[in-house]
Amino acid sequence: MLEAVRDRARPYFDDASPAHDWHHVQRVDTLAETLVDRHPEPVDDRVIHLAVALHDIGRSREDRGEIDDHATWGMREGGRILRDLGATTETVERVQHCIHAHRYSNDVEPATLEAKLVSDADNLDALGAVGLARVFAYGGEIGDPIHDPARPVAADDTDAGATQYNHIHKKILDLPARMYTAVGRDLAAERVAFVRAFLERLEREVRGET
Repeated sequence: MLEAVRDRARPYFDDASPAHDWHHVQRVDTLAETLVDRHPEPVDDRVIHLAVALHDIGRSREDRGEIDDHATWGMREGGRILRDLGATTETVERVQHCIHAHRYSNDVEPATLEAKLVSDADNLDALGAVGLARVFAYGGEIGDPIHDPARPVAADDTDAGATQYNHIHKKILDLPARMYTAVGRDLAAERVAFVRAFLERLEREVRGET
């Protein structure tokens, strides 16, 4: 069933932003495998892989302004796909919860270990070198400036950050605190260290220093 679900999910990403394209899904799937392998408790990795394949199928629609919340829409659409392919009611409900709870900016808390691991894997892809690349790819796509000395983080009252630099401070640096598992926190600590080192370098360069 997993390959059939991936085949059904893939076309939803045909016009996706580079920050949320099918490569993102593949990276999250690999990260989820790493988390599962390192987690000490038994995990239903089938539910995790199904949820990862479907977790962002609504993202392009949200980016186009067609829906308000890609996690809620994706939960419903993902359930329809799973039922079409003959998944059991239990599997559908467990995967739907993972999809619904993965999003950074909603108030749905993961209630299962599988949902926690999906959320951690998704957030890990927003950290480190790949995470920074995604920030600047998406920021460029929507036209946000990289850095604006007239908009320091402390004076930026936007939720997501008015610049890409501010977004990293407001959202990305907060991700390690949002990890739900010990293995997720371990990987997040390594990746956020890279982000902090990058920010220190960026701050020196925008001041004209070497």
